[in-house]
Amino acid sequence: MSAKDPQGYSLTGANEKASELYAQALTELQCYIDDPVATIDAALAESPNFVMAHCFRAYLHLLASERAAMPEAEASFKAVTPLPANDRETGHIAAIQQFLAGDMQRGINGLESVLIDYPLDIVALQTAHLFDFFVGDARSLRDRVARQLPQWSGGITGYHALLGMYAFGLEEMGDYRRAEDYGHQAIDLNTRDAWAQHAVAHVYEMEGRQQQGIDWMESRQVQWSTDNFMSVHNWWHLAMYYLDLGQIERVLNLYDTRIRAERSEVALDMVDASAMLWRLHLRGVELGDRWNEIAKAWSPVAEDAFYAFNDFHAMMAFVGSGNAQDANRVLTAQKARIGKGGSNDAMTAEVGYPLCMALQAFSHGDYARTIELIRPLRTIANRFGGSHAQRDVIDLTLIESAFRDGQHGLARALSNERMALKPTSPLNAKFRRRLAQGTSAQEEASVA
Repeated sequence: MSAKDPQGYSLTGANEKASELYAQALTELQCYIDDPVATIDAALAESPNFVMAHCFRAYLHLLASERAAMPEAEASFKAVTPLPANDRETGHIAAIQQFLAGDMQRGINGLESVLIDYPLDIVALQTAHLFDFFVGDARSLRDRVARQLPQWSGGITGYHALLGMYAFGLEEMGDYRRAEDYGHQAIDLNTRDAWAQHAVAHVYEMEGRQQQGIDWMESRQVQWSTDNFMSVHNWWHLAMYYLDLGQIERVLNLYDTRIRAERSEVALDMVDASAMLWRLHLRGVELGDRWNEIAKAWSPVAEDAFYAFNDFHAMMAFVGSGNAQDANRVLTAQKARIGKGGSNDAMTAEVGYPLCMALQAFSHGDYARTIELIRPLRTIANRFGGSHAQRDVIDLTLIESAFRDGQHGLARALSNERMALKPTSPLNAKFRRRLAQGTSAQEEASVA
């Protein structure tokens, strides 16, 4: 009998032991726990011609969203290309080829073609879902999962992951009640589903339910932070609640002991570090050597221009630390990247490059130029990826620039907009007080 995956699809080139390890690796990725790379490598040691293990390994490295991981993804692609494969597996190989070529949308489309014929293919669905996030496609985060949901049931392995992905898609589309419900359903099925945990965390963040968010994260800390490679991002979410409440010492403690405790050089972790420090920087918080540490971590990839969302966060670190040399390296590399094709070409040209220039202008005290650069990007910033919560840093930079440049009409309009969306936010209330007090923007910067 041929080996099958947990959803019942045939696995070319796998023996029984390898297929068991493959199932383990799927569970690890679905919950973001342990080490799925090591597990899939063990599967390949058992069955070197295991087609889906090679594909899965390629996806793991592609999803790192950094140039340094690409040689491993390419090695897996080269290993799988000459192997016999069934129709489903051939679809995966074709999608991987597009991702390696730098065309994320064609890669996503290839995975969607797989899902049309194989709706229980959890690898295709989770990979497409994460790439939908990387390209900022909120509708697909929701609807790609919705297209498969009726084919699934609680009796199928991995169902919790489907519910967790749907929860996140619903949240990004503003359907907060259903997002919260689906997220809790996923957690009820698998308490270690870190993506579902994160989806509910987003709901509380977007609705300004800070204390509920704190309770949600802290009451379940063991489940989402133990041997979990998404733990840094979930610690970031917890810190975000405390930041909105103005509990700066608590935020700094979480930054030092959780977000940057391991000095990770993984791009996804460094993004969270930069994003938190920049928010604190906008409030005038003294950050000591923290900027220098994260800037040093970003420095080796300053010229990668591989993914514009990462460039933006590297730029925060460089301008925050006063590292003008590396800041200029980012801008030079981005400018050279534009026109070379691929998904990151448009991401950089339309959003990433002007945003990085805006950060540089902000660091030079040229707030008028910062405003000029950011305002046209507000409605298209999703094109370079990230979530609503992550991209809010763009609006925070804009409103702070408006205060500091004395553009109080703009600051008032932005403050009104924020308050309408999240009236319980203490930070939004503080923006209102700054307007009412008529204090100069520069004087208020240290307490904003």
